[in-house]
Parts: sequence; structure tokens; C-alpha cells
Amino acid sequence: METHLDAVTLIDLIFLFVIAIFLGVELISKVPSILHTPLMSGSNAISGITVVGAILATGLTPGSVLATTLGTTAVAFATINVVGGYLVTDRMLGMFKTKSAQKSSEPKPGSGGAK
Repeated sequence: METHLDAVTLIDLIFLFVIAIFLGVELISKVPSILHTPLMSGSNAISGITVVGAILATGLTPGSVLATTLGTTAVAFATINVVGGYLVTDRMLGMFKTKSAQKSSEPKPGSGGAK
């Protein structure tokens, strides 16, 4: 299954990509730094859609080495983005735990970690 893009479609896709870059930079630069981490951690579900799209892009073009390479790279980067975002979210939410909640969730010394 080969797919070919005509020149008009390719130019439209490049134009859309460039507009998305400018819009993303403009939106991110307007967010105060105190809200940046909560907003980015909240968008991890949307980043999961990127993983699905990258998997589809990789699987729907089995004859194209370029599409397979780009799709595989997109899957890797999107997965790193999602996992990193969730790690940041977990760390951020850990800062809001009270001292007593943190102590009760930690294993007691000498107990071997079992509760």
C-alpha cells in the first residue's frame, strides 16, 4: 500500500505544522511559570493520543522506510513525553502531602517493608 502526496497537500500540511508551532510557542509563553507544571501534567492524556497516532502512522505504511522510521521515532518521543509528564505530576502532587501522610506510607525501619 503506497501513498503519495501531491504538492498542494504537502504544502498545506507544512503550513499547518508551522502555524501549530507558532501557536504553541505563543500559548506557552503566556502561561505563568507557577501554572506551567500543572497545565502540562494535565495535558498528558492528550499526549497519549500522539502515541496512538504515531503507532497508526508506523503501521499504515509498511512499504515506506521513511514513514516507518519517522513513526517509530515519534512513538519513542511521545512515550518519553507521556512518562516524563506523569513522573513530574507524581512529584508535584507529592509536594502537597502532609508530613503524617508521608510517614504512614513509608515502611517502618526493621519491618522489611511489609505492612
